[in-house]
Amino acid sequence: MGAKFRVVFSIVAMLAVAAGLSACHTTAGLGQDLSQGGHALTNSANANAPQPPGT
Repeated sequence: MGAKFRVVFSIVAMLAVAAGLSACHTTAGLGQDLSQGGHALTNSANANAPQPPGT
């Protein structure tokens, strides 16, 4: 059971690392991705914020 878990864990870890490396090739790219995610969250929050009465 332990050996099978290690194999599955290793495969999942390698897939996660590969996905991370393919998403951003540089630290600047990672910063841009995080910034775009933050902007999307801000825009969504602003669009879904409750409106004050009378507007």
